[in-house]
Amino acid sequence: MEFRLTDDQLALRTGFRALLAGRFGPEALRAAVGRPGLDRALWRELGEAGLFSLRLPEEAGGAGLGLPEAVLVFEEAGRALLPGPLVATHLAAGSVPGADTGRTVVAASDGALVEWLAEADEVVGEPVDARPVRSVDPLTPLHRVHGQRFPRPAAVLLTAALQLGSAARTTELAVDHARQREQFGRPIGSFQAVKHLCAQMLVRTEVARAAVYAASVTCEANGGGPGGDGADGGGPDAETAGAKLLADEAAVRNARDCLQVHGGMGFTWESDVHLHLKRAWVRAGQWITGAEAEELIAAAL
Repeated sequence: MEFRLTDDQLALRTGFRALLAGRFGPEALRAAVGRPGLDRALWRELGEAGLFSLRLPEEAGGAGLGLPEAVLVFEEAGRALLPGPLVATHLAAGSVPGADTGRTVVAASDGALVEWLAEADEVVGEPVDARPVRSVDPLTPLHRVHGQRFPRPAAVLLTAALQLGSAARTTELAVDHARQREQFGRPIGSFQAVKHLCAQMLVRTEVARAAVYAASVTCEANGGGPGGDGADGGGPDAETAGAKLLADEAAVRNARDCLQVHGGMGFTWESDVHLHLKRAWVRAGQWITGAEAEELIAAAL
C-alpha cells in the first residue's frame, strides 16, 4: 500500500498548518485557556476554510475529498491543540444545517462522554442524564452520560488523527528543547538518556502514523465517504481500533517523555507540553478506550 502523500495532499496539509499558525498559535492557545467558551469567530473561519465540509461533494459546497485527506487535516488540528467538538461537527456536515460552514456547533455523545455540550447548537444522539464532570483539560469541557457506547468508525479514526498530531508536536518540542537547553556546558540532547527518549517518541509517532493512514484508506473503502461512517455503518474494525490504540499510546507517552525532557519547566504555562498531556488523556477516553480496542483486536485475532 502506497502512503506517499500526493502534491495535493501535501498542499492541503501545509495550507491548514499555515492557517492554524496564523490564527491559533501559542499565544492564542494560552489566551483560550483563560477565556471560557468557544471562539465562534474562529469556528466560522474553520468552516470557511473547509474543515467541516472537506468530505462533502462539490455540488453540496464541499471539497469532495476523502477520509485520508480529513485525517491529514485533523492531524494538524491535533498538533495545534485546536479546541472544540471538531469531530462531531465534521461528521454532522451535510446532515445538520450550518455545520459545514461553522455557523452551527455540533456535539455528539459516544454513550459515555460528550464534549462542549453547553456550547453546542445541536447534539447528535440523546445524552441520557448528562452531568458535567471536571475535565483535566481546560479546553475540553465534558459531560458524562449514561448509555451504550457506540463508537463510530470515522469518529474513532479522526480522534486518532488528533492524537497523532499531538504526538508529533510533542516530539518536536522535546527535540527543540534538547538542542537549546544546556547542562554542564553541553546541550542536553547530547546525553544518551535524552537521545533515547526522543528516539522512542519518534518511533511511536511514525508507527501510529502508519496505522492511522492505513486505517483511513480501509475505512474509506468500506463506506467511510460522505454520508457513510465506514464498515457499513457498524462499529470500528480491528484496524481502526488498532490505529486509535497506537495513537493514544503515542500521544500520552510522548507527552510524558516530553515533560521529562523539559523537567519542571514542562509544567509551567511557558510550555505547551502539559496541555498536550491533558488533551491526550481526554482523547484516550473518547469513542473507544484502550481496553475496548484491545478486545476488538483480540476478537479479530
